[in-house]
Amino acid sequence: MSVEQPLPERLRPDDMAQFLGQSHLAGRLRSLMQARRLPSLLFFGPPGCGKSTLALLLARSTGRKYLRLSAPEAGLQHLRRSLAGVEILILDELHRFSKAQQDFFLPLVESGELTLLATTTENPSFSVTRQLLSRLHVLRLRPLGRAELRDLARRGALSLSLQLGEDVLDLLAGSANGDARTLLNLVEYVAALPEEQRDAGAVRAALPEMLVRHDKDGDSHYELASALIKSIRGSDVDAALYYLACLLEGGEDPRFICRRLILSASEDVGLADPAALPLAVACQQAVEFTGMPEGFIPLAETTVYLALARKSNSSYAAYLNAAREVRQSGPLPVPLHLRNATTPLQKEWGYGKEYKYPHNYADSWVQQGYLPPELADRRFYQPRDNGAEPRLTQWWRQIHNRKKPDGPA
Repeated sequence: MSVEQPLPERLRPDDMAQFLGQSHLAGRLRSLMQARRLPSLLFFGPPGCGKSTLALLLARSTGRKYLRLSAPEAGLQHLRRSLAGVEILILDELHRFSKAQQDFFLPLVESGELTLLATTTENPSFSVTRQLLSRLHVLRLRPLGRAELRDLARRGALSLSLQLGEDVLDLLAGSANGDARTLLNLVEYVAALPEEQRDAGAVRAALPEMLVRHDKDGDSHYELASALIKSIRGSDVDAALYYLACLLEGGEDPRFICRRLILSASEDVGLADPAALPLAVACQQAVEFTGMPEGFIPLAETTVYLALARKSNSSYAAYLNAAREVRQSGPLPVPLHLRNATTPLQKEWGYGKEYKYPHNYADSWVQQGYLPPELADRRFYQPRDNGAEPRLTQWWRQIHNRKKPDGPA
């Protein structure tokens, strides 16, 4: 290989014996290497874990003609021209193809005319069409462990005739976040430093900001967001702030975080603290107005408030209960007395008859049915005794305990 190639490409393994990591897939990979026919596969995992390398090793092991393309660079016209005579296609970043483009592969894969070895950093449940996913065997790859990254850093340093201490190798391994490509780029970065600046302290000070990142287009995007919301739900302020910092320092779109906080304010805090939702909406407006980097200030305030607030998911759960009833039984007819009689014929049919206008009664309430008769005794909303909700439901509890309607006011 050319020495001008980047180090990650120069050290890409030529056989499975040189491959580092993914020990949990070792048996599966051996079976695939020995199979008479290679099935279509989807390699799912974070950046730099070896997805494309495994696809290349498997394709080469078959001895069949293969082609490697990247989805962002390959439109359907280019694909059709390029696939003549090709038996195996290695397609990087499958998630970058639209659903219509992914459908292009369905007849080819189903007929066996083409073996597709695709890679993605995004959760395939959301990024790959259900039809195509059902035709692929999914292999989930993990980030490389620290020991594996140290071994790889040694290989990289040896390839560059570079002497690095164990403390430096360990520092680089810990800084690469499980990403082999990032690690080898760091080894090259250190190799460019003056020799006197290659000790652990100097290297730590010189490490580029590229290390503080997460793959905002990949699965960690969802994992960190999930951890943020679950920490808020669990009232762990420190954890919530930590995951907020992970998202922001990793370059996450603050609008995405605002949306998550608004949803959390309704779903998790809810009626226990009705001020939470207006605060979350105000946070979104503040972030839009101030921009970044100062936008972290209202985001941090809102995150802390939501984590500290009392919690109630009663309104969220109540809707799910009502929606479940509608899905099971369908929408039942609205009682006649609740229907507006907008035509003489509707009035003749009894629309609006015997409807009692609550404001004509004491306390602006009168006992009458609102649900369809079949659901008259159903309760979808179950109040919680947290925060402000007991105060909010006090009147509701009183009127539901009344047995007889009051007379007209």
